[in-house]
Amino acid sequence: MTPILFWGGVMALAVAFWGGLTQVPPDYLQGDSFRILYVHVPAAWLGLGGWSSLAIACFAYLVWKHPLAFVAARAIAPVGALFAALCLITGSIWGRPTWGTWWEWDGRLTSMLILFFVYLAWIALARADSERGGDGRVVALFGIAGTVLLPIVRYSVVWWNTLHQGQSIGLTGSSIDASMLWPLWWSIAGFSALFGALVLMRMRAMIADNRVEARMRRMAAA
Repeated sequence: MTPILFWGGVMALAVAFWGGLTQVPPDYLQGDSFRILYVHVPAAWLGLGGWSSLAIACFAYLVWKHPLAFVAARAIAPVGALFAALCLITGSIWGRPTWGTWWEWDGRLTSMLILFFVYLAWIALARADSERGGDGRVVALFGIAGTVLLPIVRYSVVWWNTLHQGQSIGLTGSSIDASMLWPLWWSIAGFSALFGALVLMRMRAMIADNRVEARMRRMAAA
């Protein structure tokens, strides 16, 4: 699945960026600056989706004790943090010409920043737990507990009067014009496929490292 996801993601992103940069008309208010949404929206989606996947892997590890589940969680965390950071960076770039400021401490931005820091905290805790020979239970519990942030990020624009715009895409429709919307679906699909490919690459590398380490221990014992 790794090469399929990787090259499928690359091709989907090629279509998305071709359409988003050359085929879509400028926004009547924001001009060409709105085009960054083709990176910002998928990054936000995967920042949240990454933690959801991490929490599911942590839950599977706690319930079924399958070591591959914890490997998956450890592989997901840096990739999810990367997309959370990309969301914050592109949002800041978009906000400068739109809002007149690089940063505003409103509900959506602040909660997303906290989620990014929680990603970093989980990665640090997982590393410390591994170095001291822990069983990963505390790390897995932290991963599940962190899901409390997801609805806060998701509904922050509803619960508080924030500078960030409200929800543009819902189950019943979208406020984005169809002529501007179609590249976004390609972009979301492409970045999601790349997300999966990066996670699988990391899982393969971590499993290989574990095998090498186990072999070295056997050789040392012999």
